[in-house]
Amino acid sequence: MPRKSSGNAWQWSRTAETRRVMLTAAREVFCEQGFADASIAEVVRRAESSVGSLYHHFGGKTELFLALWEDHQSAHEHAASAAVAKARAGGEEDPLELFIVGARAFFEGSWQRRDLVRMFMDGDGPPGFELVRRTRGREWVRQNAVLLGKGTSSVDRLTVAVLTSLIGEAAREIATSSTRREANRIADAAIVLIRRLNPLDV
Repeated sequence: MPRKSSGNAWQWSRTAETRRVMLTAAREVFCEQGFADASIAEVVRRAESSVGSLYHHFGGKTELFLALWEDHQSAHEHAASAAVAKARAGGEEDPLELFIVGARAFFEGSWQRRDLVRMFMDGDGPPGFELVRRTRGREWVRQNAVLLGKGTSSVDRLTVAVLTSLIGEAAREIATSSTRREANRIADAAIVLIRRLNPLDV
């Protein structure tokens, strides 16, 4: 039994590493060439793998692109959740301050993965990607409403949608910034705007 368990763990580790290498190669190719012009052959070449292995792990070019998107979104969500949890553990209870903590984590991720942000905002994706993006956007608004303690009134929905859009637009500007200093200025300006809106008083 122990040998079988060890073998399974090795196989899982190998599979995870193969997936990671392919996603890294796909990120390079998609960001350089865009979705439409990118080729599976080039991704496989850079990953030093095979077409069969890529199709086994992802199913094709569209699925590979969507896997990059999901990993990117998961990284955003994990970083924001961890930042908010840390702030709460430190005694912060104000919903607006917690929202800002989460926003700053999102901005940081947008700078660190600015190549992906630029690629996803270019609109060059597989058929159906816009629907996937809009669906995730609605879920993001819902999560922010919970964090801010907002209800379901039309004013509450508008407030949270505006704040969420503000974060998204600031993240896009951050991703296209030429320097970290410029990116930080944009992040700071976005936080000032959030505070001025003071959504908890609406």
